[in-house]
Amino acid sequence: MVMALFPSMVVSADLGMPVVSVTTGEDGGQTYTVGLQVLALMTAFSFLPAALIMLTSFTRIVIVLSIVRQAVGMPQAPSGQILIGLSLFLTFFVMSPVFTKIYDEAVNPYLEEKIPAKEAFLTASVPLKEFMLAQTREKDLTLFAEIADVGEIDTLNDVPFSLLMPAFVTSELKTAYQIGFLIFIPFLIIDLVVASVLMAMGMMMLSPMIISLPFKIMLFVLVDGWAMVMGTLAASFYT
Repeated sequence: MVMALFPSMVVSADLGMPVVSVTTGEDGGQTYTVGLQVLALMTAFSFLPAALIMLTSFTRIVIVLSIVRQAVGMPQAPSGQILIGLSLFLTFFVMSPVFTKIYDEAVNPYLEEKIPAKEAFLTASVPLKEFMLAQTREKDLTLFAEIADVGEIDTLNDVPFSLLMPAFVTSELKTAYQIGFLIFIPFLIIDLVVASVLMAMGMMMLSPMIISLPFKIMLFVLVDGWAMVMGTLAASFYT
């Protein structure tokens, strides 16, 4: 009955197909069976959402766009799905040089079986590490190095990923809030002016937010706000 229900298992057993097979090459490198590679790839896919959020420009972009929406005074427009979509597309635009370099130097040679999987992984980490180091403050690196008791690091290339990732995220959060603060100031001034005018007119029962909202929208449209914010965010990663 078991043989009838699972014929593929019987065929595999007859052929003697190994579950895990590691082959050592002449240069000492190791290659794995396709089944093991697929298993490792599927496992890596589960970490892709976290990697996309934490190891790319996504964090800074989505925070700044959320602050812009709050500053204008319309917390529901654009919706969260639109903001996430904009952040993803802008992230791919900013990270395209890094992704292209990773594909040319690591993914494509690995698919053509010119380099083993371990070497491809190490090669792919170099462009991403360079991008993260360019955005990370030295103060944040020093902070996490002291917490982890890593010791003295000679060059930036010697910084391990376990130390670079939290330092990069911390720097991105600080940068995002700095940009958001600068964007928030003009809209805050409009709210203060409208509130002062309404109080001087004795209309204290009328919410200043209702009156200031059209002026903030008009200001944002006149200065081409979305293009300015998008351009500033994209340029902030390569200045």
